[in-house]
Amino acid sequence: MGNSESGTSVTFAKPLHVAVLMGGWANERPVSLTSGAGVADALESRGHRVTRIDMGRDVALRLAEAKPDVVFNALHGVPGEDGTVQGMLDLMGLPYTHSGLATSVIAIDKQLTKHALVPHGIPMPGGRIVTREELYERDPLPRPYVLKPVNEGSSVGVAIVTADSNVGNPISPAAKGPWQEFAELLAEPFIKGRELTAAVLDGPDGPRALGVTELVVANGFYDYENKYTAGRTEHIFPAKLPPAITALCEAYAVKAHQVLGCHGTSRTDFRWDEEAGEDGLFVLETNTQPGMTPLSLVPEQAAGCGIPYADLVELLVAEALRVHAAKQAKGGGHDAADPA
Repeated sequence: MGNSESGTSVTFAKPLHVAVLMGGWANERPVSLTSGAGVADALESRGHRVTRIDMGRDVALRLAEAKPDVVFNALHGVPGEDGTVQGMLDLMGLPYTHSGLATSVIAIDKQLTKHALVPHGIPMPGGRIVTREELYERDPLPRPYVLKPVNEGSSVGVAIVTADSNVGNPISPAAKGPWQEFAELLAEPFIKGRELTAAVLDGPDGPRALGVTELVVANGFYDYENKYTAGRTEHIFPAKLPPAITALCEAYAVKAHQVLGCHGTSRTDFRWDEEAGEDGLFVLETNTQPGMTPLSLVPEQAAGCGIPYADLVELLVAEALRVHAAKQAKGGGHDAADPA
């Protein structure tokens, strides 16, 4: 089996059998089901055979029975994004889209991501891990500050604690918030300013940034509901930014992609305090499995660069096959071809 890439499209020697993993049991299950359905429809529109798998505990058996040429990982959150599924696919010898085991383990963990990126000159907010018991005793940081789960995506469980937050001071165990769901949380200083994001896509010439989107939320901040509810958030692409800030966002996104060893695509999120200029730009996190829904940012940025949705899906499949071939040549795992 072979393929040849030209520009923003890819041509395969013959139609592929692609297993699309979606659903699962994470908080982001509904998003994953929508991503997976879109991916499967796109592949079928290009003549590929698709096996849709709503992941359960029998996923390895179902994949062994399906015998696909490649797996499109459309899962979000744990265990599809944290290295668990990646390790299983490595053991099964199956090519798969997006990042490998080691990258996934690091990038899903916001604290590990800081340890990986900050030494490479990528600015990220400070902060520390706190237990819910600590929160009930005292604030870990001066208000306002942000609390977020260490290893969840899609802004699941994020809370901004301000001086006038209706949660008590210190936070009350009875107050609604992520402390009721998670035993540990990452506390970070709140960075005022604008919400930005930049996608990166791998290609024949290496990773490239697709541009920068500004996210303008009607009410509150860019949380799970605002991300996936139509009309809640305005996407401005390309973002109306000073050229230097656009260039810096793109450079940091590509650097994060390379340092973490991402494959296929990634999306890096930022906060920018424009009053501080370049010093006010901070990376919040890098998402190794960005959504592929109608409201998702990577397909939107790709379309803005002239890459239709179905082309994007096929490009990710082609990259999965390239990485798998490189892995076999080197005799290592899925991360063996990482540039970093």
